[in-house]
Amino acid sequence: MYKVAVIGSTGRGNFGHGLDAVWKTTPNCQVVAVADDHPIGLKEAIGRTGAAKGYANYREMLDKERPNIVAVCPRWTDQHRDMALACAEHGAHMYMEKPFCRDLTEADEIIKACEMRHIKIAVAHIARYSPQLQVVKDLIAAGEIGTLVEIRTRGKEDARGGGEDLWVLGSHVLDSLRAIAGDALTCQAMMSEGDELVTAKHVKPGAEGLGPLAGDRVEASYRFPNGVVGTFSSKRKAGGTPSRFGMRIFGSKGVIDMASGYGLPAYLLKDSSWQSPTVNAKWQTITSNGLDKPETITATGYDGGNPAVVRDLIAAIEEDRQPKCGMYEARATIEMIMAIFESHRLGKIVPLPLENRRQPLSFL
Repeated sequence: MYKVAVIGSTGRGNFGHGLDAVWKTTPNCQVVAVADDHPIGLKEAIGRTGAAKGYANYREMLDKERPNIVAVCPRWTDQHRDMALACAEHGAHMYMEKPFCRDLTEADEIIKACEMRHIKIAVAHIARYSPQLQVVKDLIAAGEIGTLVEIRTRGKEDARGGGEDLWVLGSHVLDSLRAIAGDALTCQAMMSEGDELVTAKHVKPGAEGLGPLAGDRVEASYRFPNGVVGTFSSKRKAGGTPSRFGMRIFGSKGVIDMASGYGLPAYLLKDSSWQSPTVNAKWQTITSNGLDKPETITATGYDGGNPAVVRDLIAAIEEDRQPKCGMYEARATIEMIMAIFESHRLGKIVPLPLENRRQPLSFL
């Protein structure tokens, strides 16, 4: 039986996208306590999670309860580093909300603390756990779309479009991009605010504790092994209906369209022109069971994604391996975000891994 504790922060990221409640129905897990410095939020969280106790201070909770696993739930990122280090100090594995942290300095610090104590962290990039993603990877490996050429990703491009979209939603698609293409080798990016390129005057404290932020438009291009090019783009209030949030994978013989999320269908077009009206071709549905096969997944989004992450985290603890989206994967996603800022700051292509581990926008 795993002793699970939950950390939230009402008004500063709350309890994430269901990271608190998933443990109530997870076999062999008991929620022993929940922490929140907001009295009303704490009371509601106790009822929602079924926790035996409530604490106003998460450090006190860790000291007294000594949990095996902690759900680090706040969506706001500015507390993640301190919470993660406190959990690691107490020997607790973690399921963390994304984004992982605010820059590479924090990521390196968290990873070092976890390596010293053999701690596992799973990060809530739920698309990484979607069975459809593995089917897509298998189809690519089998040559169904020919030689991989290009992968395009976009954020939601709502009112948060640009820099904030990159952080809050782009982290999902950048993680999925890496799952297909591997580690990025270089990045070239441009950020703008209206008709102006982002300069120091545009940099302001970001929402949700993100740190320095700027730009209502982001355009970035990454180079991956084997000549594959990956892109991320976001423009404020330019999102489509339905949303373009996800990735499009282009090969020499076809294209795969995949929305971001858990358990969602993807689509395959076997057409080297990438335009179905030009030939006698049609989109085929990719389910968790294969190409044009019936779907058996009933829980999608976080309803299906959170249990999948938790199952994998527990297996990773017991098998002494990294989770599918562990701390190293999460750091690589933060590095891709930082590479956009660094490339724009320097006005040139930057190699990865980045030499500068601090937030590049703070140097503008």
